[in-house]
Amino acid sequence: MTKVLLIDDDIELTNLLCEYLTQEGFAVETTADGRIGVAEAMSSSTDLIVLDIMMPRMNGIEVLRKIRQVSDVPVLMLTARGDDIDRISGLNLGADDYVSKPCSPGELSARIRAILRRSGRAERDGSVEELKTGELILYPSNRRAEWHGTQLELTGTEFSLLEVLVRSAGQLVSKQEISLRAFGKPLTAFDRRIDVHISSIRQKLGARADGQSWIQAVRGRGYQLLEG
Repeated sequence: MTKVLLIDDDIELTNLLCEYLTQEGFAVETTADGRIGVAEAMSSSTDLIVLDIMMPRMNGIEVLRKIRQVSDVPVLMLTARGDDIDRISGLNLGADDYVSKPCSPGELSARIRAILRRSGRAERDGSVEELKTGELILYPSNRRAEWHGTQLELTGTEFSLLEVLVRSAGQLVSKQEISLRAFGKPLTAFDRRIDVHISSIRQKLGARADGQSWIQAVRGRGYQLLEG
């Protein structure tokens, strides 16, 4: 199983990403201390490191510098949105990619798989995850969707939202949980993005034979993808 090491002092985000990546089939270890992260990277069989820049005691740039002195393990940096200096510094020191925080767990997973492919460290079990409910199939590794055997065109945000609903097909998922799992951050007051994008996905899926939408809204509670 492919081993991912998360180094981040944001406990809430780390727990969320750990849970998601574990469901995606990765073996995940975490630490909030950059110095422990360096020791882990040097001593273990880690396949990829997800590294936050803003950490106390030893920041991500210094952690990356020490890792690169002894290891070429792929490193994906988590940076503050719009912080070009940290992003450029990380890439110059040998980071393989970066993702701005807050980040979608789905996007992070796709970036991890892309880095593993580029680095020749293909996932150890060699399998390609397939999420299926009825005639709907999602391939999270390349963010591709099929509906009744043909490609379903989705935006990146639409794919992230639909992935959350497919993983919980037949169950009601609250908007708060959808926001956390799809966008990596809590839902804020008056934020209508989920409703807008769900409306677009509904149009693309069309109606069921009984005339109902495949995605049911439960007022004030959330959404449910009906099983085919």
